[in-house]
Amino acid sequence: MIFDRTEQNPGARLLFILACLVVVVYGLRFAAPVLLPSAMALFLAVLSLPVMLRLLHYKVPAGLATIITVLANVAVVGLLILLASQSVSDFQNSLDRYVVVLQDRQDSLTTWLEATTGFEISDYITIDLIDPNAVVDFVGGAVGRVAQFLGTTFLVFLIMAFMLGEATVFPQKFHFILGESPSGGAEDRLTKVVTEVQTYLGIKTMVSLMTGLTLGLWAYVMGLEFPVLLGMMAFVLNYVPTVGSIIAAVPAVFLSLVLFGTPTHALLVSVGYVTVNLLFGQILEPSLMGRRLGLSTLVVILSLLFWGWAWGPLGALLSVPLTVIVKIWLENTPDLRWVAILLDKKPPLMPAAADLSFEEDD
Repeated sequence: MIFDRTEQNPGARLLFILACLVVVVYGLRFAAPVLLPSAMALFLAVLSLPVMLRLLHYKVPAGLATIITVLANVAVVGLLILLASQSVSDFQNSLDRYVVVLQDRQDSLTTWLEATTGFEISDYITIDLIDPNAVVDFVGGAVGRVAQFLGTTFLVFLIMAFMLGEATVFPQKFHFILGESPSGGAEDRLTKVVTEVQTYLGIKTMVSLMTGLTLGLWAYVMGLEFPVLLGMMAFVLNYVPTVGSIIAAVPAVFLSLVLFGTPTHALLVSVGYVTVNLLFGQILEPSLMGRRLGLSTLVVILSLLFWGWAWGPLGALLSVPLTVIVKIWLENTPDLRWVAILLDKKPPLMPAAADLSFEEDD
């Protein structure tokens, strides 16, 4: 009844949609402690599903295949956490040395300015390049966030195990709910959505891994300390387009200024970061994904703000993958496909242009 009335009254329909949107947004923020681990588990499950299906193809029992897949993910994530924790510990141990070096840089800069200008700058201006307590607090806060992340790791893998266990029986449940035969359109639509999500996450993870390895090697070649940590930061932050690459470059440039103290070296480090992100982020990744999985720049920024507000730093990290998954689902839902068009980089071809290009291909 209410839907019939809203069809007759477009203004009421708009208000109804906005009210539903407010409820959904509040629900996402309120249920973040449950939804965020579930989202991370879903990403891992989608990425790991081909491995489990391959094991099932070789007649491995379903329970054993699920356990092997989960243990493989635990091994990979555990290795990354071990490397990151060791690098963070070494960085904390080097903080005092960095503070001393920065103080020396500050004194040298002050002396040079005084010799150049002829004024006793230290008598008028106190230059504090860095507050040691602020640095310690910042690193301590980062370690606290890492510890909080580790606290949810067990829950993520537990949810992932159950998701993989349900993956083989969920299609039958889906057909039973809709009352359709296994060869119905619902299965095709569901399979298409899952396949496109797997394609996106697989390509994004591969490109991010290549970016992290390349930038870690670049940091090592440039003589920067903690190249493993810098590479892992580049790998993780590559999931956030544009902004992530800038954030990943800041620690490397900072270390360059502290260790070498020359703008030339810092500029070379920056050029390496820019070049790698242009090659992988602007050339390789779009060519592998194609236009359909792209998002407009405005949507990327807005999704970063929204998911960061709703789910915190991890939400910001997962903002673009989450938005792309929503876009894929919208594309495969006929009455909501127009929303996916709004999220896309470019508008689709007009029907006449599409028909013309089709005829030319023939």
